[in-house]
Amino acid sequence: MRHKHGYRKLSRTSAHRAALLKNLSIALTREGRIETTLPKAKELRSYYEKLITKASAGDFNAHRAVFAMLQDKEATNKLVTEIAPEYKERNGGYTRIIKTRTRRGDAAPMAIIELV
Repeated sequence: MRHKHGYRKLSRTSAHRAALLKNLSIALTREGRIETTLPKAKELRSYYEKLITKASAGDFNAHRAVFAMLQDKEATNKLVTEIAPEYKERNGGYTRIIKTRTRRGDAAPMAIIELV
């Protein structure tokens, strides 16, 4: 049983899971909203909100900390200079998850995750 277990494994190795969350974060930064499966969206919410919290400082160390997690210059710059300052006064809750449909091929529950 996984009572109070810390995270979802998403049927991936740790490196694959890290790459998945990094790529979903970059896509969410660029687009503002993306559609993915519900478990991925729920796991991404935790990862991305921690990113925004780190980026909200807005200084050079924030750039370094965010770039260490994303490895993408454009996404890092947009996150630190444009997105994070909007949430300066907000204490968490930067993203919204909306359940949409079940995917036709494998009946996976889908969801849209977007910035509030």
